[in-house]
Amino acid sequence: MPVRQLPEQVVNRIAAGEVVERPASVVKELVENAIDAGASRIDIFTDGGGRRRIGITDDGGGMTRADLALSVDRHATSKLDDEDLLRIRTLGFRGEALPSIGAVARLNIVTRHASEPHAWSLSVEAGVKSEVMPAALGQGTRVEVGDLFYATPARLKFLKTDRTEAEAIREVVRRLAMARPDIAFTLAGEERAPVTWAAALPGAPGRLTRLGDILGSDFRGCAIEVRAEREGVVVEGFAAAPSLTRANALGQYLFVNGRPVRDKLILGAVRAAYADYLPRDRHPVVALFVTLAPQEVDANVHPAKTEVRFRNAGLVRALIVHALKEGLAREGRRTAANTDGAALSAFRPSFVAPRPTNWDWRRSPAYPVRPMPSFDGVATSALAEPGQAAFDVGAPTADVRFEAQPSADLLDRPLGAARTQIHETYIVSQTRDGLIVVDQHAAHERIVYEKLKASLARNGVQRQILLIPEIVELDESTVEKLLDRAEELATYGLAIESFGPGAVAVRETPSLLGKANAAGLLRDLAEHMAEWDEALPLERRLMHVAATMACHGSVRAGRRLKPEEMNALLREMEDTPNSGQCNHGRPTYVELKLSDIEKLFGRR
Repeated sequence: MPVRQLPEQVVNRIAAGEVVERPASVVKELVENAIDAGASRIDIFTDGGGRRRIGITDDGGGMTRADLALSVDRHATSKLDDEDLLRIRTLGFRGEALPSIGAVARLNIVTRHASEPHAWSLSVEAGVKSEVMPAALGQGTRVEVGDLFYATPARLKFLKTDRTEAEAIREVVRRLAMARPDIAFTLAGEERAPVTWAAALPGAPGRLTRLGDILGSDFRGCAIEVRAEREGVVVEGFAAAPSLTRANALGQYLFVNGRPVRDKLILGAVRAAYADYLPRDRHPVVALFVTLAPQEVDANVHPAKTEVRFRNAGLVRALIVHALKEGLAREGRRTAANTDGAALSAFRPSFVAPRPTNWDWRRSPAYPVRPMPSFDGVATSALAEPGQAAFDVGAPTADVRFEAQPSADLLDRPLGAARTQIHETYIVSQTRDGLIVVDQHAAHERIVYEKLKASLARNGVQRQILLIPEIVELDESTVEKLLDRAEELATYGLAIESFGPGAVAVRETPSLLGKANAAGLLRDLAEHMAEWDEALPLERRLMHVAATMACHGSVRAGRRLKPEEMNALLREMEDTPNSGQCNHGRPTYVELKLSDIEKLFGRR
């Protein structure tokens, strides 16, 4: 077959296949055009998942008659002052969106520039451009797209349901709205109530307001502001406290110079920063904004401009990790339980159905079955009634108080003075303005973990040599995994060696763990190692080892503590970084203010 030049319509449809993948792609390109035009308000309307109709209206600068006629030609753009593609300061620059949309749909543009006496209108159907005609419009631009992919019916078969396509459009608008909190957005159509995000104030407070409107009040309540800057690269934004997590990484957003992008760079960086706070199957919610010189990032690596390439990706990743770690360490004691009212709401009394109007008090279980005796001894007999059996809670598990009045200096400490231990698992302490409930195992787990890390960084983990080596029997494959990592385990003071097929001899353990259950520890380590790969950095593998050891070496639930031990644990928590969560992301304590408790009992 000889080589031939393709017709213009075929070329446009091929280009449309790259730029216009689905209705959400059309919305993205048109909203980005509105942002580049300097709009302060953008209204989006869709119908039929964007297949039947898409309408975008903005109050931006608009276009002159000549610009409008040229805007629907391929590779015609107003966003490049010169031919340097390394200094791109706008969201769009390729000049392909409008002609690509016009090649596969019915496109109509009405626009008015401030220098024009009236608006102008232009239509494109299946790549055929109409004449520019006068029209009526006060300011800005209105773009309408109808019958998407009618010129390429085969593409319609690859679209999802209207609901799925509408949700994809919603996600695109959400990302663009997060990137530009200074612009008001309205999304309507699809038989849903319109959603409006009002323009927010500049700076971090306005950005948090917009993020809270989109990501929810849970995110706003536990958001931690993060910021880092180095060599002209600025990373800023908000990250949720470790208590707010998702089952996937879809809640992680990255914006580069105001452009929403999807980059694997953020996934690895966020996972590294949160490694000490979250279990492996949970993901945090973050929104990070990277600002750097245009020549330091290449946005021309994907037709839809959803990916970028950094000139110094290592610096950007390091800044993201540093910003997140610094913010998390600064707010180390914050948890969902003591910041967003989750614990308080759990205490609220449930709704009690009203008593029926024909209630007969004589049918009450507390109604006496015989004539009332004299007052003497009534209390004793009343407690023996069947109706009072529900109040028999058994013997207390611990003393309610172990001292009449705690010392004043302890009450002024952040975690207060220990007053009691309940169920031999939770420590209750009193502060000046409330009370705190501490999970003793989770708290001590974090303390041991941080001590292991500090000891390793300082001069290595102190070891204790076992007088008689402990022999642990495991299956042969597990033994091989452990022996392959013997050097890494030795770094944390756990010295093991082979003891025949299917057995391991433990000769040394970290002194911080005290009398540890070597068999349980080795089994847990082997399970974690099965999930590792060689790409995981040695430092992260060592942190996994430390976390597992800390879990085995901490105070167990069910152990009765003396008052001195409880207060000592509270003081260690106050001196330990990141003590608000254990190594698995669970909160270590819950705080209830006295004012909140009074509200529960109707005193306020």
